[in-house]
Amino acid sequence: MAVKNIPVDEFVFDNNKPHIIIDVRSPSEFSHAHMPGAISIPLFSDEERKIVGTAYKQQSRQAAIKIGLDFYGLKMKKVVEEVEAAVAQYNTKLTGSKTNISIYLHCWRGGMRSAAVAWLLDLYGFVVFTLSGGYKSYRAWVLKMLTQPLSFKVLGGFTGSGKTELLQYMQINDEAVLNLENLANHKGSAFGALGIQEQPSQEMFENAIAAAIHEITKNGINRCIWVEDESQRIGKVIIPLAIFENMRQSPLYFLDIPFEERLKNIIQTYGSHSADELASCISRISNRLGGLETKLAINFLFQDNVTESFRILLNYYDKWYGKGLQNRKTLPQNIYKIPCETITEENFKKLAL
Repeated sequence: MAVKNIPVDEFVFDNNKPHIIIDVRSPSEFSHAHMPGAISIPLFSDEERKIVGTAYKQQSRQAAIKIGLDFYGLKMKKVVEEVEAAVAQYNTKLTGSKTNISIYLHCWRGGMRSAAVAWLLDLYGFVVFTLSGGYKSYRAWVLKMLTQPLSFKVLGGFTGSGKTELLQYMQINDEAVLNLENLANHKGSAFGALGIQEQPSQEMFENAIAAAIHEITKNGINRCIWVEDESQRIGKVIIPLAIFENMRQSPLYFLDIPFEERLKNIIQTYGSHSADELASCISRISNRLGGLETKLAINFLFQDNVTESFRILLNYYDKWYGKGLQNRKTLPQNIYKIPCETITEENFKKLAL
């Protein structure tokens, strides 16, 4: 079967046939950002890519191809074996039996790198599809997805209200949920990176959001999407402007939970971390928290009094969140307070779904 070149919609989200996505760009290109779920099997190392690219610019396309063949020829067998291993893993994980799996592969622009690997895999006997326009066309699709009109319901509440956990419960119960903190690998506060793996790059964050939106909207169903009320920055990544502005203008369902309940929840969530870890996080917000409050909060930590330390911090976050609420253009007509005595999944039933 000849290699088929297909557009991005079909390439990334074709659910009609089992397939794996192979990214043949260099390791550094892949680590910066890639399609969610893609597997990295690079044609060239970073240094090899640099050498071939320099030859292409300074000499000729033909010279670059010859140099590339010197690198690629030595690793053809390895590429085939890596793809075979990926197919075997797919079979084991998702099907439990041998399945005819298509290979979807791409490089940066859909040029020589993907063509070279596609030729080899097709020759070996795989069913191979390449992405028209490469990863560059995928990024154009991502940016389009991030600006499409969406209908949001925003879940709000002061820090410690259990919003993230409630969203997770809602998602299990078949509500449409865009969990931005999960996609950002960050919980959104000074303590948001504790116990969580490194955050993605901005580009990877955008790719993940686009994939999540497509998964929610792929069947053409016009559903309201639940999203947590956030600042535009989550750790080191930024919510795309069109999505953030949409969130700010959407109905806000505010979980009104007593301070002491939220304080207990924060202690349960972060209290197990060491005083040194927590103090380092507090120091990051010292300019806004103030010198005296920063000193008191850190001193309480090293006196093994997490409760009073977190009480200071929770008051601080309540103040800043309250200011953020007042800055919304649509307040107060677009906010719905939901009185809740405790933090529980049962709060799900109190929302106007």
